[in-house]
Amino acid sequence: MVLEVALIDVTPGHEDDFAAAYAQARPILSGTEGCRSVRMTRGIESPSRFVLLVEWDSVEAHDVNFRQSERFGQWRELIAPHFAGPPLVEHFVDVPA
Repeated sequence: MVLEVALIDVTPGHEDDFAAAYAQARPILSGTEGCRSVRMTRGIESPSRFVLLVEWDSVEAHDVNFRQSERFGQWRELIAPHFAGPPLVEHFVDVPA
């Protein structure tokens, strides 16, 4: 399992519109083959900052099944108008305890 973490800064004043766009766009992402879960969080101290957490079967599932598909364009069309800048996206794996 791979965790995608996307730090998204939204244009101030667009927070509610972004949240509504995310609600509409979420099924596009969550319905992608290899996507295990999707969660969006919002900053308390920085209410224009959102963090998207997506569990994927692999980095390839994210890159090939989503980013290289028409789903990605549909997703971005809905949420990108509210971005203050490009999101920072990284992938992580669990550290064994």
